Amino acid sequence: MSDFNGATLLITGGTGSFGNTVLKHFLETDIGEIRIFSRDEKKQDDMRHELQANHPEHAKKVKFYIGNVRNPQSVRDAMPGVDFIFHAAALKQVPSCEFFPMEAVQTNVEGTNNVLHAAIEAGVQKVICLSTDKAAYPINAMGTSKAMMEHVVKANARVAAERGGTVICCTRYGNVMCSRGSVIPLFIEQIKSGQPITVTNPDMTRFLMNLDEAVDLVKFAFTHANPGDLFVQKSDASTIGVLAKAVQRLFGDTGIRIIGTRHGEKLYETLMTKEEGLRSVDMGQYYRVSADNRDLNYDKYFIDGQVITEAEESYTSHNTKLLDVEGTVEKILTTGYVQEALNKEG
Repeated sequence: MSDFNGATLLITGGTGSFGNTVLKHFLETDIGEIRIFSRDEKKQDDMRHELQANHPEHAKKVKFYIGNVRNPQSVRDAMPGVDFIFHAAALKQVPSCEFFPMEAVQTNVEGTNNVLHAAIEAGVQKVICLSTDKAAYPINAMGTSKAMMEHVVKANARVAAERGGTVICCTRYGNVMCSRGSVIPLFIEQIKSGQPITVTNPDMTRFLMNLDEAVDLVKFAFTHANPGDLFVQKSDASTIGVLAKAVQRLFGDTGIRIIGTRHGEKLYETLMTKEEGLRSVDMGQYYRVSADNRDLNYDKYFIDGQVITEAEESYTSHNTKLLDVEGTVEKILTTGYVQEALNKEG
């Protein structure tokens, strides 16, 4: 990670699961400074104390900025001297975004635009924006707001590239296991309290990534990005029913109760659409989807339009490698949260 030697990295939403994992990856490197930007002073204080207690020799590298991506001035105030940005601030909960869609718009869409405008103005070198599989063929408010966020990313990336400045790209994640609000911690909590696991639809499939893989995807994008690129990791998946059985294999069988699909949930998720597949490059463990750089001169496309407009199929949690219970157990054991929960059991 020589590109980060002596550099200043800003993480928006930096007190979340992703931000904490980034710190684990970067804290003991030669990075110059890590700025944590978020609106939760309690989480910032907890992170500060944890760093001082467990990493006293490196804690001084981390600086804390209270602000909100919805507030352009607070974002601008955090920008001077920043070289790189990982933009993770977002509203992520599908049901709450269904009930409060404008809140999702203000954070995920307008907030992203504020971050990118401030980054371009400040001469930041690279910005990596974090998106979600729910942005592909979105059916819920959270996914729709993230889809719009991706369009904001591509529009700003085009402007920045024309000016010869900031490189802006995007990463799209599947389900990040044990991140805040994810289902595995809920399952463990239900088992420990002796309650049956509540499953929405056992046939529903979801991609499975751990937090270290999420950071690795961002680092890969950082190294390989062209303006407006979208990066996707090839990921295993499981059904929710298999995931529930895998958690019970580790923590005890308290039964399963089917509660039905929640507001705005899909049967399966899509990491790369058919349309994006046409512009994608297989880079081994990752796909890179290049930006659609056609201009606004639509007239020529009536004459020279493309015949083929999409790949044969999307890349979804239904057609990727589906893990069985044993494979899912092995996968969820890669998370620190599950390991710590098992140690407490012992």
